[in-house]
Amino acid sequence: MVLAAGSGSRFGHATNKVWLPLSGRRIISRSLMNAVKSFPKCRAILVINPLDASLANQIISREAAGIKVELVHGGQTRHESEFNALTHLVPAIQSGDVNVVLIHDGARPLATSGLFLEVATTAHRHGGALPAISVDPLEIDLRPSERIMRVQTPQAFRAKELLEAYRRAKLDNFVGTDTSACMERYFPEIDNMAVTGEVHNVKITYPQDLVIAEHVLEMRGYR
Repeated sequence: MVLAAGSGSRFGHATNKVWLPLSGRRIISRSLMNAVKSFPKCRAILVINPLDASLANQIISREAAGIKVELVHGGQTRHESEFNALTHLVPAIQSGDVNVVLIHDGARPLATSGLFLEVATTAHRHGGALPAISVDPLEIDLRPSERIMRVQTPQAFRAKELLEAYRRAKLDNFVGTDTSACMERYFPEIDNMAVTGEVHNVKITYPQDLVIAEHVLEMRGYR
C-alpha cells in the first residue's frame, strides 16, 4: 500500500510532490517500483486523491507498466486513506490471500527493495515491523541514558489484526499519526519490531529534499 493522497502543501508546489520528476522518473514511480521488487506475488495498492486519477493512470502506464497497480481513493487524513485501502482489501484479507500489509509513504522514493523485504519478513514472524534509526542525543539534548528512534516507512503488520484495528478505530473516532500508532492502541500485545532503517530513506517534504534524493540516486548509479 503506497500512500499518495496528500496535497504536498509544505513542498510549496501546486502539484502533489509525488508526481514531480526525480532523475527521469516521477517520485511515485520510484516508490512503487522499489515497493514490489522483492515480491513476485503481491498486490500493489496506490492511494491517491480522486482529482489525480487521470494523471496517476498516465504515469503508471508510462513508468510502471510492468506492475498491476490498483488505485484507491484516499481520505481527508492519512489514517482515513489507510482505512480506505484496507477496506478495498477486505475479501483478500478475510480469505487469507493477503496475510501481511506494508504501508509506505509515496514521498519516500529511496527506500530499497531490501528494506521492504526485511520489514515484511519480520512482520510475518512477529506481527508488526517498522524501520527506525537512532537519533543522536546531541541533536535534541538527551541524557546519555536516553534513546529516541526516528521511525520511517514502510511499516508492515499482519493483515487481519491491522484490519480489525482500523475497524475499531472507526467506531471510536480514533485517528492515529501513523499505522503503528493505531496498532499499538488496539493490539498492544503485538510486538512492533524495529528493523534497522536506512539513512537515505528520506521523505520528500521540502524542495531541498529533492536535491538530496537526486544526489543519492546518482551515487547509486540509478538511471
